[in-house]
Amino acid sequence: MRINDDLTKPVIVHAARLDWIQSPAAGVDRRMLYRVGGEVARATSIVRYAPGSAFPRHVHAGGEEILVLEGTFQDEHGDYPAGSYFRNPPGTSHVPASKEGCTIFVRLWQFRKGDDVQIVRRPGEGEAAELREGAKEAHVLFDDDGERVSTEVWRAGSAIKVENHRGLEFLFLSGSLAVGGEKLEPQSWGRLPAGKPLEAMTGPNGAQIWIKDGPLQHADVLPMPG
Repeated sequence: MRINDDLTKPVIVHAARLDWIQSPAAGVDRRMLYRVGGEVARATSIVRYAPGSAFPRHVHAGGEEILVLEGTFQDEHGDYPAGSYFRNPPGTSHVPASKEGCTIFVRLWQFRKGDDVQIVRRPGEGEAAELREGAKEAHVLFDDDGERVSTEVWRAGSAIKVENHRGLEFLFLSGSLAVGGEKLEPQSWGRLPAGKPLEAMTGPNGAQIWIKDGPLQHADVLPMPG
C-alpha cells in the first residue's frame, strides 16, 4: 500500500473527512495519512480507540511517536491525557489501550539509527521556545541534531511564516487556520519538502499546531523488514 508517498511534493490531508479503516484489533480504527507497506508499514495515521479497546502487546521495531489528541490513551506504564506526547524508540514494547476511548496521532517506522531516547511529555510540558512573529506560546517537545518537534499557539488574525530548511510536517490541532488559502480543520495534516516555507493565516480564534522540523525521511531511517 502506498499513500502520499512522494516526499518531493507538498501535501495537505483533511483527516476528519477520511473514512475510518478497521485495524487488526477490535475497536481500533485508523485514518491513513501516509503509508508505505502493508500491515507493517512506514506510516503516519490518526488512530481511534473505542472505549474499552486495546491493541495486543507489540515491539516497536521501527520506533513509534504519538501525540494524544482526544480522550486518554493508556498502557501498562500509565495514563496519557490529550496533549501528551511521547516517543517509543526501537526495541520498546507496550499494550496500548483506552478505557474511555481516545484519538491519537501516530508515526511508525520513521526513526533513524541511534534515535533511542524514550521521552514522555505531559500536557503543557516541554521547554519554552523563542516565539516567532504572530506566536504567543511555543514549547519544544523534542530536539536533537536530526529533528525538532514542537507545539505552538498563534495569535488571532496573524500572518505566520515558518522557514523550512530541512522539511516540515504539521498537524493542525485547534482554532482557525488557512494555509495557501486553503482552510484547515482540526486534525488536518500537512507535509512540505525542504525549501518551501509554511505560510499561514490564523482566523479569529487563533490556532494551535504541532510541527516537526527535519528531513521528511532521514537518510539513515531504519530499514523495513523484508
